[in-house]
Amino acid sequence: MEITQILFWFLAALALFGAIGVVASKNPIYSVLYLIIVFFAISGHYILMNAQFLAIVNIIVYAGAIMVLFLFVIMLMNLNTETEPVKNVYMKMAGIVSGLTFMIVLVAALSHSDTQNIIMRPGTSVGLIENLGKALFNTYVVPFEISSVLFLSAMIGAIVIGKKDKTEKDIAG
Repeated sequence: MEITQILFWFLAALALFGAIGVVASKNPIYSVLYLIIVFFAISGHYILMNAQFLAIVNIIVYAGAIMVLFLFVIMLMNLNTETEPVKNVYMKMAGIVSGLTFMIVLVAALSHSDTQNIIMRPGTSVGLIENLGKALFNTYVVPFEISSVLFLSAMIGAIVIGKKDKTEKDIAG
């Protein structure tokens, strides 16, 4: 067994452990910490696929910034287990049935996939930032620019929604 296969299975087990911990944990802070473990395991998978840029971006953006934001929001909300409503038994059963159905569909779809084209060989240039930049700015330049305009309009919309209107009551008081 090669070292890459051992690392793959270790990271897969770590990601599954973290994902189960996210769902099974009663404390929301522990759920966020388990999610950080999942993000690090996914970054390890990116490195195994020779996609170092995606691994670093995943660690910086998701495991860093987004998880700090999640922790801040959870601590700001002050979630207590006493105030959590009791879930109906039928809702739990519906969640279990839908989760198992999704797992069956996913396993059926992946069992018919071709795995030979998915495996990245070491020493190839697949996943390097140079190829990503060439594809992004040559082949996909128009969708890239459209998405940047979309992000700009979303930022402007967030500022407009968050801006407090100055009414006569605010000016007087």
